[in-house]
Amino acid sequence: MKETQTLFDTIKGNMGTFVALILLVVAAIAITVVAEKIASKKEKELNGRTEAMFSIRRVAIIGVFSAISFVLMLLEFPLPFAPSFYKFDFSDMPALIGGFAAGPMVAVMIEFIKVALNILLQGTTSGFVGEIANFVVGAAFVVPATIIYRFKKTRKTALISCVVGTLCIAVVGSLLNAFFLLPAYAIMFGSGIDVFVQMGAAINPAISNVFTFCLFAVAPFNLVKGLADSAITFLVYKQLSPILKADQMVASKKVAKA
Repeated sequence: MKETQTLFDTIKGNMGTFVALILLVVAAIAITVVAEKIASKKEKELNGRTEAMFSIRRVAIIGVFSAISFVLMLLEFPLPFAPSFYKFDFSDMPALIGGFAAGPMVAVMIEFIKVALNILLQGTTSGFVGEIANFVVGAAFVVPATIIYRFKKTRKTALISCVVGTLCIAVVGSLLNAFFLLPAYAIMFGSGIDVFVQMGAAINPAISNVFTFCLFAVAPFNLVKGLADSAITFLVYKQLSPILKADQMVASKKVAKA
């Protein structure tokens, strides 16, 4: 009962941040839906067919890669240039691979289910603010990357999409921390934002305020995350692609014969 009350108080104290993050989640999903519909329309004009947004193949990819993403989310560790409460993991990488294979909606659903599983099995200590922010930051990486690749599936486009996604996660992650997460956690722990700045300054003397904290700790953290996920995706996607697109390739051959 006490834990429930504490959780309720945490949510109430961060209600503005909570609502703002929910709106960002809705925006990410809406952008993805629009992009998928536009891509599907062009695909149908070119090939005479298009795959359903939640086809059996896509649902299977979502299920498998969400589970992998959740497990990877548990294997987290700090990086030396950021405070220890920032934990690095590779949980966005399965969403990027799934999105490249089956579109941005698949990537978003993998991110969403990963976070939902984490809440169900691990609970929340941040009034859901941290978990929702995790989804928003992950979506900031995989949504632009997979949307770009969805419209032109070449190796060069994949590289460009990963670069764009990495830049987006760095910018969005920094803005979220500056305007939402750090203030929310300050309320949650009953401390000022200066406490987090001091933790950053202990690692990097160049950190003296929220701006430099985000510039020298948050942004590099997310840049490394985006680059690492992108590099692994490039290494494994070519080998996985024939398996992930098997049903789609069979369907395309049937249409060609007809």
